[in-house]
This record gives sequence, C-alpha cells and structure tokens, in this order.
Amino acid sequence: MTSRLDPYEEAKKQLQVTVSILGLSKEVYEMLATPERIVQVKVPVMMRDGSIKVFIGWRVQHNSALGPYKGGVRYSPETNLSEVMALATWMTWKNSLAGLPYGGAKGGIQVDPFQLNQFELMQLSKNYFSAIAPFVGVDLDIPAPDVNTNPQTMAWYIDAYQMKMGSKELGVVTGKPLELGGLETRIYSTGLGVASVTQAAAKKLWGGIEGKTVAVQGFGNVGFYTAKFLKEMGAKIVAISDIKGGIYSSRGLDPEAVKEYITKKGSGFVIDYPDVERRITNEELLTTDVDILVPAAVENVITAENAPKVKAKLIVEGANGPTAPEAEQVLVKRQVVIVPDILANSGGVVMSHIEWVNNRMGGWITEEEAKNKLMQKMADNFNAVWNFWENKLGGMGGAYSMRSAAQAIAVDKVVRAMKLRGWI
Repeated sequence: MTSRLDPYEEAKKQLQVTVSILGLSKEVYEMLATPERIVQVKVPVMMRDGSIKVFIGWRVQHNSALGPYKGGVRYSPETNLSEVMALATWMTWKNSLAGLPYGGAKGGIQVDPFQLNQFELMQLSKNYFSAIAPFVGVDLDIPAPDVNTNPQTMAWYIDAYQMKMGSKELGVVTGKPLELGGLETRIYSTGLGVASVTQAAAKKLWGGIEGKTVAVQGFGNVGFYTAKFLKEMGAKIVAISDIKGGIYSSRGLDPEAVKEYITKKGSGFVIDYPDVERRITNEELLTTDVDILVPAAVENVITAENAPKVKAKLIVEGANGPTAPEAEQVLVKRQVVIVPDILANSGGVVMSHIEWVNNRMGGWITEEEAKNKLMQKMADNFNAVWNFWENKLGGMGGAYSMRSAAQAIAVDKVVRAMKLRGWI
C-alpha cells in the first residue's frame, strides 16, 4: 500500500510553490506556514459501561490577517495534529480566495464516532467545545461541521458554549439546525459549490457539461449533493463509491435512488446497491474511463502511482487535499485540469459566511437568495482563478496547475493584509 505524505508537509510543499511564484522571501514563507495558535484538549466521555474514556482533540488557528478564524471540526480515528494543521492552513487560503473576511482554522477529535451512541457523542461534543470555548467566539473563531459532524453537533456546541461563557450568540458556529439560526442551504452548499465549479470548468473545456460522464469517490454529504446537482445539470453519473467500495453503470446512476436505498437499509453501503454493471473498488473508481473525476472522500487518494492511470480530463476536488503533490506534477504534464479544493469545495464556507451575517443581523435572507448568492460567488471565483491561470501561468500548456493560480491569488491577499497590519 502506498504511504501517504504527511498532510502538513503537503500543505507546506504547496505553499513553497506559491511563494516561489509570488517571489516572496523565506521569512514570509515561515510566517505563512506557521500556525498562530494550536490548542490541544482532553475530552473525557463516560461510556455506556460506566468507564471513563479520554479522547484527544485539537483546534488549530492558522492565520487571522483577514479576520476571525473559520473552519470545521471533524471526528475521525485517522485525525491527528498534522492533519488538522494542514486543514487549517488550507482554510486560510480557501477563505481568502473566496473573498471572505475570515482567517483559517480547523478542529478535530481522534475518535471513531460510529462506535459511540448518541449520548456518548453528545458528551464528546459538549466536553470538546467547552474545553476550547475560551479560544472561540463570534468575532474570534467560528467552527462549523466537517467530516462526521453535522447540525446536531453544532447545536451541542452552542449549548456548551453558552453554559461555559454565558453568551447567547448563535453565530459562534455555523451549519446549525434551522431552529437555532441555521440555513437549510448550508446542508447542501458544499456539494452545490463543487457542482457549480464543475459546470463552469466543463464549459471552458467542452462548451458544456451535458452528457459528460462523472465518477464520484465518497458518498457522504459532499459526494451525494455533488452527484445530485451534476445529474440535474445534465451530466451522467456512472460511478459512485463510499468507504466499502463502489458501483459502475454506463447507463448512468441516480444518486437520489442510491441514497434512498442506503438510508432504507439502515447500515447499507453503496456497493450493496442492486442492478449495476459491476462492483468496483475505490482504487478502480479513480482510474475509471470518465470525463470528470470528483474525489470527495479523504486526502491523498490520487498518488504518483495511480496518477498515470487516471483517465479523466477534469478532476474537481470535493475533498481536502485528495491529490498528492507528486501526482499533480504527473497530471499537469498530461494536461489534466485540476480544480483545487480551496476553490472547488469552498461552497460550505461561503454559505457559512451568509449564515453568520444572517445571525448577526437578526435574519435577513431567504433560502432562495442564499442559494443564488452561493452559485454566483462560486462562478465568479472560478472565473478569477481560470483567468489568472491562463494569463499569468500559461494555463493547460504551462508548468503550473490551477492550484498554483488559486493559491497565488489567496496567499497574495493574505500577505498584503499582513503587511498592512505591520506583521511583516
């Protein structure tokens, strides 16, 4: 099995390329690469057998030059400090690129949430947020859902924060239930954002997305809604997978039907879905003969080993960091277009900003207005990155990927803010 690059080292490698493009000094690189604050907390949970189990959680606040920290919290047995540091770094660039008044942060707990019952999950969530409460706040750091967290998690966070700090501000987190100031649009915003930039990229490459074949790795919130909206836009979803494996059908798959089947089965998986041409592994999905590949699961799934076998001409990163730097070099030489994560999956944080503003103003926007604002923002951001990539970095025939263009725009904005503040 291929060993994965340390996530934080990957983030720093990407930053080194950007620093080179912008002609920045080594000192500025160190300022950009180093997080401003790392908080590690113990999270005790009373288990169902009466024992106390201690989990480890983190909140990494990377850079606040553009405003309060912003980023999700994930629950995963694979989560570690390096991963959280990398994700916080990428959130800084993502927020900057999206034109939001936020810095970057990320949180995580090393835990398998599927081994906990609802009461244990509530304890885990409340104890974690109570522990980091002094370091977050509506004007300081605004967490949101990420892998294996959801609106219910955010509701527990709000309650823990209010109990600990006495504040009644609903805007301390985003991605909340509707009853606590959330927006329904936030639930599907990341997937809609991924679909929107996929549609924009397909228009640049082929004149439109209608009839283009798509493989989606990962069928969680992001993967499902990406597939759903792409099908509605006219694309043909031919392959879908989740943690257990996937399915392929040249006739096309209905993401909503697959989702309904899994939900009805309870603990079902994509690979169990009937009436398909064949079952495939996650590795096979990545090299399936399709026009568009959407890795929407975890980081570093496209590696130097499998990159030469990738047949898609367009890769849109629904997940954070799914393409290893060495793989990206291979793909760029093959003129495969990669819409990077900091652009492609920024729909969630764009909608989080709309929700945060809505909370602070006491409710001012309809769901339809929020959806339209999101789609317009994603299209504008994509066009800005594409134009920079084509005009400044040589586009498809050049030596750089779209990631380099996106990060150059984002990092330059952060550096200018740091200079104005007198930090560098």
